[in-house]
Amino acid sequence: MQTVFSNIVSFLTKNGTPQWHMPDIGVTDLIEMFIIAVAVYSILKWFRDTRAWALLKGLAVIGAFCVLAVIFDMQTILWLAGKAFTYGIIAIFIVFQPELRKALESLGQKRIFAWFNFSDFQRNDVDRYSDATINAIVKACFDMGKVKTGALLCVEREIALGEYARTGIEVDARLTSQLLINIFEKNTPLHDGAVIVRGDRVIAATCYLPLSDNFSISKELGTRHRAALGVSELNDSMTIVVSEETGNVSIAERGVLTRDLKPEELRERLLANQKRFSEERKLGKWRRRAQKDDQENAE
Repeated sequence: MQTVFSNIVSFLTKNGTPQWHMPDIGVTDLIEMFIIAVAVYSILKWFRDTRAWALLKGLAVIGAFCVLAVIFDMQTILWLAGKAFTYGIIAIFIVFQPELRKALESLGQKRIFAWFNFSDFQRNDVDRYSDATINAIVKACFDMGKVKTGALLCVEREIALGEYARTGIEVDARLTSQLLINIFEKNTPLHDGAVIVRGDRVIAATCYLPLSDNFSISKELGTRHRAALGVSELNDSMTIVVSEETGNVSIAERGVLTRDLKPEELRERLLANQKRFSEERKLGKWRRRAQKDDQENAE
């Protein structure tokens, strides 16, 4: 440990004289840093709004393994990583060709500062649905099931569903059971396609979802169920399906379809996916409530 510290000191100083100095920063440097910051932010925002976010996290894990390989001098793993990186860049451009094309088109069509919007990038507890939204979804799904009205609801979780929302019609309305029933009512303009739910709001309707390529899916399942499975295979969303033929309610999650749910089961699944406060915030809330109760009792 002393050797490492002495090496750092000798690197930073020479005969007691520091070997580093503060650079001279001019106006051009500030403009350059601002442009780079906007570019990096735009790339991260694009990653956040598409499937590429999951890919980025996977690349981060691979990068961590490569760092360990460098530390422990694992030459074979480093050789394989170098070969994979060479062809991986080309593969990324092929896989995400549609998203890259849309990003470039948006860059050319929109104002440059329209991308620099912190409210679009922030994802926090506000984006999580409340108990009232759970009750509205359960009520709407089983009310539609009774009259055999088909429905498809895609509930967003960690991975944003902006790329699917853009294929439909923007709604941006607070989610209620009446709104969902009206959207999926037969022969109405918005009934065909999926509804994207973000937090307590319906952000878009008539959205197109990718169909599953799984050949083991039962032939009795229609397009709605295949679309629900397809989108669940690509991200962490929860997709609720109301069958138009049987009126049964099903859930697709992580590429698995759970069919014929009861109202209590649907409510439990939604509650399980509802983001809770951390244990510290819960403890703080309980303490504040206890203090309030003590004050009321004292009065």
